[in-house]
Amino acid sequence: MDDGRSKYDLLVVGGGVNGAGVARDAAGRGLRTLLCEQHDLAAHTSSASTKLIHGGLRYLEFYDFRLVRKSLREREIILESAPHIVRPMRFVLPHDAHLRPAWMIRAGLFLYDHLARRRRLPGSEGINLRRHPAGAPLAPRYTKGFVYSDAWVDDARLVVLTAMDARAHGARILTRTRCTRLERDDNRWLATLLRADGSEMHVEASAVVNATGPWVDRFLDSSTPIPARRHPRIVKGSHIVVPRLFDHDFAYIFQAPDRRIVFAIPYEHEYTLIGTTERDYKDDLATPAIETPEVDYLLAMANRYFQRELARSDVRWSFAGLRPLLADPADVATSVTRDYVLDVEDHGPPLLSIYGGKLTTYRRLSEDVIDKLAARLGWSRKQWTAAATLPGGDMKGADFGAFRDELRKAYPRLPATLLDRLAAAYGTRVDRLLGVARSTQELGEEVLPGLHQREIEYLRSDEWAVTAEDILYRRSKLALHLPADAAARLDDWLARHPRSDSSRPALV
Repeated sequence: MDDGRSKYDLLVVGGGVNGAGVARDAAGRGLRTLLCEQHDLAAHTSSASTKLIHGGLRYLEFYDFRLVRKSLREREIILESAPHIVRPMRFVLPHDAHLRPAWMIRAGLFLYDHLARRRRLPGSEGINLRRHPAGAPLAPRYTKGFVYSDAWVDDARLVVLTAMDARAHGARILTRTRCTRLERDDNRWLATLLRADGSEMHVEASAVVNATGPWVDRFLDSSTPIPARRHPRIVKGSHIVVPRLFDHDFAYIFQAPDRRIVFAIPYEHEYTLIGTTERDYKDDLATPAIETPEVDYLLAMANRYFQRELARSDVRWSFAGLRPLLADPADVATSVTRDYVLDVEDHGPPLLSIYGGKLTTYRRLSEDVIDKLAARLGWSRKQWTAAATLPGGDMKGADFGAFRDELRKAYPRLPATLLDRLAAAYGTRVDRLLGVARSTQELGEEVLPGLHQREIEYLRSDEWAVTAEDILYRRSKLALHLPADAAARLDDWLARHPRSDSSRPALV
């Protein structure tokens, strides 16, 4: 008997990188898939990372070779799948003889180069910092160093593009929609979803994936009949953004006396991103914020290595994210693995909970999730995402530089700086945004410097953007380049220009 509920093969709860990845993989295998996220896509952990796709060089020190190999393999796949938002980057490690001997670093880098095949990235090498461009900003006592390869990513856009690809394969994506209750009914789950306007909807699904990140155990305890069997350790990682500290494209990885590492990364052309800290966290999961001791720690690390002395007044922006890690409470946060655990409760319809994970391995995690459920429910087990591009990433030879140059030729009347930003955000989908526009006037009202009406409409119609925060911090990083009142001005504009039905996200 039809009860009027929408029916799905899979309900995914959580719109971070893991949830979006699971929805994409499932939809691409032909499963009727629904994803719900209580806030915006990538609103929390997945937009508060160090913005790296990397193997995890420091994990070698804890003999986590399996995770490093898996991460290095995934690094190659992601570089090919989204060359507009993922780019190769060379990292400089100044040698501090007081912390780790040079032979240990050389051995670690040798392993890092050879644990997985490299197709696009050069290997590591030793460098003389007195002669290398990366040595110029450093304190004179650092004379030797090493350089190796990893990649930079726009983390929030990685999540959005993954969700867009899930939608393109038939998934339904509901943001600002919270799953408040799951109930078993024979061989299916009955879910109650609460929309932002207070209305409820009811759906049923053959299986549910709990991809709620830091909320993973709380969701089980509060909204399902299954109590959490695992309770993650919540670790906060904080970052600061300061005016650009160097005039080259290398990033730095610094060793700290407490055996942590801190990155200093070129960021948004005019800035340097410094992070991260690792501190246990027990407060509100939705509102983590950097604390003064963390700011001081990151400044002290920068001042240990760079010639230029930084003070608190140099911090232009800061952010903090939470990582749910599985470990004994006595373990040092630095040493806790970033690998993931998939916990399935299948006495009845399956409920799979994701513990842990990292940006780099999200695609492999998603594949493992659907494989695990497919074995239980008889779904298609044909894997497909390893050879697939993300929206905007289908450029010839995965060559972003050549694509950007062609875009400048195609739109000669648009400012090169604007085109470069749009190319880096939207890739080959930029034509969908620009349409027939060939001048800034044809892009509509310039609502904020560099942000035109046509882009706002695109973000609302195609990328689930609702608020100024969605647009200025997650879909772009324009907030860093705009006046302090920019978000308030944009929210006011959005309120005065409500989205029309024709601008609702397309299903394909």
